[in-house]
Parts: sequence; structure tokens; C-alpha cells
Amino acid sequence: MDTMIVVFCAGMLAGAMNALAGGGSFVTLPALIAAGVPPVLANTSSTVALFPGGLASAWAYRDGLQPVGAVPLRALLAATLCGGLAGALLLLRTSASSFAIVLPWLLLVASIALAFGRRIGAALRARVRIHAHAVLALQFLLGIYGGYFGGAVGIMMMALWGLFEPRDIKHLNAPRTLMVSAANAVAVLAFVAAGAVRWPQTLAMLAGAVLGGFGGAHVGRRTPPGVIRALTLLATAAITLAFFVKAYAPALLR
Repeated sequence: MDTMIVVFCAGMLAGAMNALAGGGSFVTLPALIAAGVPPVLANTSSTVALFPGGLASAWAYRDGLQPVGAVPLRALLAATLCGGLAGALLLLRTSASSFAIVLPWLLLVASIALAFGRRIGAALRARVRIHAHAVLALQFLLGIYGGYFGGAVGIMMMALWGLFEPRDIKHLNAPRTLMVSAANAVAVLAFVAAGAVRWPQTLAMLAGAVLGGFGGAHVGRRTPPGVIRALTLLATAAITLAFFVKAYAPALLR
């Protein structure tokens, strides 16, 4: 099958996953690597391809934007933007060989966040409270992660803010989508400016992601949430395991 068709289909699946439960980058990244795109460029191109969908979500949530506890939204946004830029620049300075080694661990972190992030956040909220300054410092670090890789970073943000914000976690959805989009936006600008995007594959994936996101929203209305979550976690676990095998099995078999 033509690689561009594979990339387009991967974009459709990723767009649907993001609309249903998140984790779309688990599909786009390996698809781009399989299409012959080097790992670092695959990550940058994946970020660019999925960015419009995230931006659309942020726009849809715009009416719910509000401060996170006593932390002003602008301060949170500034920390995220600075962190996102730092993460993007760090990625651009990472060699393909180094990123191939670190990628399975990034996927593992994202998998754990997808599977247990909300439970971990709830458990921590029952025991821990942090100061506003600590929130901004940790938000900067999450911005770095978002600009560098970004898998499940929105769930990580929700878990962090829950240690500071006592209200129902659903009220944090609007600032979450804004912050994730902000980290991605500054990363996208850095990647485009550096010429670190494979445009043919990226545009094909972007088109697929838009269609997949639209279709995923309709599928989500008819499919039990438990089924969607189970399939998402199964896919992310399998992909993470595959990358660990690819990165470390040759050395273990010597």
C-alpha cells in the first residue's frame, strides 16, 4: 500500500482517537516512522498534523475559560508557552539515535497517564495541596514535555491542577485544551521555522485527522465509553511494547 495512503489512514484513526479518548499520537508517530520519516521529524510532523484538531477543541471550549484556582490564566499560559518553546528547541537538538532510545519511555509515561492519570490525580488530591508558585513551576515542566513529545499531557495537567483547585475537575477542561494547544502552537512555530516538518506526509495526515475527528465524534455518541477506553488502552500498550522491543531487543539478544 502506498505510504501516503497509510499516513492518511493513520491520521483518520488518530483524529478519531483524539475525539473519543485521546492518544492519537500513538498512531501518527509510528505510522510516520514506518513511512520512512526519521524519528525526530516524525514527532515534529505528527505534532503539526494533529495541531488543527486540538485548536478546534480549544475554540469550542472558549466560553469556559477561567483561572485555575488563584493562578491567573495569563500566568499559566505564559508558563506553558515558555515551556513549550523550550521543549520544542530541545527536541530539535536531539539526535535521531538518542530520540529512538528515549521514545519508548515517553510512550510508557503517556500510556500510564492515559490509563491511570485520573485515578492518580484523585488519590493525590485527597492527600496533597500545593502553592500557586509550585503550580506555575510544574506547569512550565509540563510545557517542556508538551513541546518535546506531549502524549497525554492534558491528563497530566488536570492531575496537577487538581492538587491546587478544589472544584469539580470538569471545570478544568477549558483551560486544559487551551494550555495543550498553546504548548503545541509554539512547538509548531518552532518546527516550521526550523524546516523540521515533512510536509507531504504531514498534510496527508492532517487531512485524515480532520475527517477522523469529525467521524469519531459521531461514533462516540453510539459506542459505550468503556469499549472506547479499553480499545484505546490496548492500542497504546501494544505500540509502547513494540517500541521497547525495537529499541532494546537487539542489544539484549547479542
